[in-house]
Amino acid sequence: MATALPCPVPSALRTHAEQLIRGRRAIRAFRPDPVPRETLRAVFSLAGAAPSNSNTQPWHVEVVSGAARDRLSADLRAAHAAGRMNPDFPYDDGMYDAVHQKRRSAAGAAMYGALGIGRDDDAARAAYDVESLDFYGAPHVALLFLPSTAEVRMAADVGMYGQTLLLALTAYGIASCPQGLLSFYADTVRRSLGVAEDRKLLLGVSFGYADPSAPVNGISIPRAELSETTRFSD
Repeated sequence: MATALPCPVPSALRTHAEQLIRGRRAIRAFRPDPVPRETLRAVFSLAGAAPSNSNTQPWHVEVVSGAARDRLSADLRAAHAAGRMNPDFPYDDGMYDAVHQKRRSAAGAAMYGALGIGRDDDAARAAYDVESLDFYGAPHVALLFLPSTAEVRMAADVGMYGQTLLLALTAYGIASCPQGLLSFYADTVRRSLGVAEDRKLLLGVSFGYADPSAPVNGISIPRAELSETTRFSD
């Protein structure tokens, strides 16, 4: 039986993939200019090509702009001030081992350093958390929900959708920032947007056009060496 030859990947496609994937980064300062509606539809249509188990496509996405966006931000900040946190998916810092914590610390040091916030300045860090509930000034935010029956495998599907969305936004010249913190206020988000109680919130993605003058947008967060995360077996 003849051995099938590997399908060659055009060099131009490899170059575009390198630029797209390595060029994407979390942006934390945005211009107020909204993304045109036709561009939004194109981006979210492209994101819908993401893979999922048995093509179930279990994601439900709320794209929020304008007055609804401002209302949601105000509701989130009020919930934060009142201490009303209720994530649909439990979170515990203890899930990260020493290696993961080291990477988190390095990323945090780069971000807070660019913002001029000291390591022990807890008040300034807390204030920045509140600012993040205004989506870092982004004119749009997408909230990614799952059905009430969701468990870890279905969450993996929505995670793949989320990454596809981030890359689709990047391809269209739109900056973004995935925000797990938004999911800590799941009831607030559902009430503000009129989303059914049987939908579980996994994360939010703030997006718009980047503010190039903001120092925080110029930071570079290194990735682990391939040998630290990947093993090839023959």
